[in-house]
Amino acid sequence: MIHTVSCELGGKTISIETGKLAKQADGAVLVSYGDTRVLVTACSNKDPKPGIDFMPLTIEFAEKFYAAGKIPGSFPKREGRPTQEATLSARLIDRPLRPLFPEGYYHDTQIVATILSMDPEADIDVCAALGASAALHISDIPFAGPTAGVRMGRVNGKYVVCPTWAQIETGETDMEIMIAGTKNAIMMVEGGAREVAEADALAAIVQGHSEIKKLCGIVEELRTKAGKPKRAFSPAVIETSIKDAVEKHAKAGLVTALKTKDKGERSDMTASLRKATVEAIVTADVKAKDANAASKLEKDVKASFELLQYDLMREMILTDKVRIDGRNTTTVRPISVEAGLLPRTHGSALFTRGETQVLAVVTLGTSDDEQIVDTMFQNTMKKFMLHYNFAPFSVGEAGRMGGTSRREIGHGALAERSIRAMMPAYEKFPYTVRIVCETLESNGSSSMGSVCSTSMALMHAGVPFPKPVAGIAMGLIKEGNRTSVLTDILGDEDHLGDMDFKVAGTADGITGIQMDIKIEGIDESIMKTALTQAREGRLHILGEMAHAIKTPNAEMSAFAPRITSIMVPVDKIREVIGSGGKVVKDIIAQTGCKVDINDDGRINIASNDGAAAQRAIDMIRNIIAEVEVGATYKGIVKKIVDFGAFVGVMPNQDGLLHVSEIAHERVNNVSDFLKEGDEIEVKVIEVDKSGKIRLSRKALLPPPAGGARPSGGDGGGDRGPRPQGSGGPRPRT
Repeated sequence: MIHTVSCELGGKTISIETGKLAKQADGAVLVSYGDTRVLVTACSNKDPKPGIDFMPLTIEFAEKFYAAGKIPGSFPKREGRPTQEATLSARLIDRPLRPLFPEGYYHDTQIVATILSMDPEADIDVCAALGASAALHISDIPFAGPTAGVRMGRVNGKYVVCPTWAQIETGETDMEIMIAGTKNAIMMVEGGAREVAEADALAAIVQGHSEIKKLCGIVEELRTKAGKPKRAFSPAVIETSIKDAVEKHAKAGLVTALKTKDKGERSDMTASLRKATVEAIVTADVKAKDANAASKLEKDVKASFELLQYDLMREMILTDKVRIDGRNTTTVRPISVEAGLLPRTHGSALFTRGETQVLAVVTLGTSDDEQIVDTMFQNTMKKFMLHYNFAPFSVGEAGRMGGTSRREIGHGALAERSIRAMMPAYEKFPYTVRIVCETLESNGSSSMGSVCSTSMALMHAGVPFPKPVAGIAMGLIKEGNRTSVLTDILGDEDHLGDMDFKVAGTADGITGIQMDIKIEGIDESIMKTALTQAREGRLHILGEMAHAIKTPNAEMSAFAPRITSIMVPVDKIREVIGSGGKVVKDIIAQTGCKVDINDDGRINIASNDGAAAQRAIDMIRNIIAEVEVGATYKGIVKKIVDFGAFVGVMPNQDGLLHVSEIAHERVNNVSDFLKEGDEIEVKVIEVDKSGKIRLSRKALLPPPAGGARPSGGDGGGDRGPRPQGSGGPRPRT
């Protein structure tokens, strides 16, 4: 049986249908919004995955180019590995769902969102997030939902629910924030803005949550109509005796370890203590009696140890108001900054905060370096890129180094969004800009360290970056009614805490925001506190960054290309290009410059050689220049004809030098005076309405001795000299 529910969202109807498509999945729904159609399925294995201690949830965001009426641009002409946009969408779906699975549910679970039809005016991420929640909620998979997501924007000061793709891409909306949560609380925030105030961002989030409540309502309605009974699941229970034994052996040592500031030393102490606790409880006698029982006991001891560490750290913060490294809840770790480390790169900066360190490197390029973006949504060229790398050595480990992970893509996208809001317009700074952020050390929020180091590196590169941008990560410890918001969290506080809330921006407002939580949500008051503390921390960091660099360098690196922009009339573009590109290719060959011609008449000339760039500019200006009547030009004789010669006075502009204007004396044979290839000076005596140019060489020559003598030729006056001695009329023949 087919069941459908719907509600209004952003002025359009959004509906969820089940019972028609993909009926063998544990849960399957079709979400419709405008002309967007997203099929979302949920499947979970009946047996747990052996040998793991985490929830094996995977989200696949399957972009289908046919949904937008496009054929993939790749060589095989079919969809391949997920695009960066698909990976980011999958992360948006994952983050609010994961905390709502029961503790200890280690069954392989997969959500697949298949895009069947794409309407740029109807948000696909909102549809996919809603569909994932609905598919899980109506299935037998244990899940404490429902959840939903909504994107918020602001156009002309008014908040907009689910702004269109065009509004986001053209910058019509000054913020773009995706919010997800349950009916009772907010669970995830992700977005960017153009220096919006904390209060305005919070207002958008609160209004978005009111829309989420409506969406959760229709998911619950669908479960009432078509939901399956939830499968039985009981998490493994650790015996109290085991917890007590672990506390007896490990509590004192853990308290000492948790008060150790150095991450490496603290990790070594914790690892040694864990090993000693396991050996003390899972003895050789226990292993000899029953190997399977000993294996289960060891697993329970390690889980109890983790739980004890979790409880001790949280209680230390909530009761004693002291954190792992001895700070209070609002202090930022010591900061060290340096700009210009690398001699040959176009810009570089190092940002160190506590035990987190990020090196940012800027490379400036031309239009040849732009990235081709070919997705369902767009087929454009990307001029600004930020790539984030996280090597295993940054956390003191040896590990595999291969392709870019989903985490690296997500962190890089957040940092890029936070910086992009302050990048100068391409018309003002016509460069392709690539930033690479190398995480050299990590102990809490390397993504926000990337924002800080990138901001300084751009200024060091001489990019006209109007204001520095900094970022900070906030944490949360919440037990019942007791809460503590933490500024500048450590890695352990992220791991053992309840929230990771990253906020980036200038001194005047927010440019990037991201929040993930591990509990069932937070309310408006906690979020307000976190935003307030984040602003205070951000201002402190900006002050520290100013010790390295305050304003963009006036000069770029000697190794960076120099790009000069000139404007030409649109109707002259074809003259600069020439037939088959002959003219522009000749300019490039003669000067060695890169020449980029835009449809609006903007021409960018790139070269490290200033003289070569100026020569290219002069050549282009000569091509587009208009001849002036009365002006003198040096020209090349292009062609000799009976009635004169055609002279090139400018590239692609020839004029007629009539036989009567070649010399003062009579010219019977043009070739006696001129040859093709000669360089001569000529004066423009007329440009008619059709653009034809008449030239004179005679006007620049001194008159002959004894006065002017007539010249001859077609239309040149008298056809011959008058008889000598004749003062009267010419005699008849």
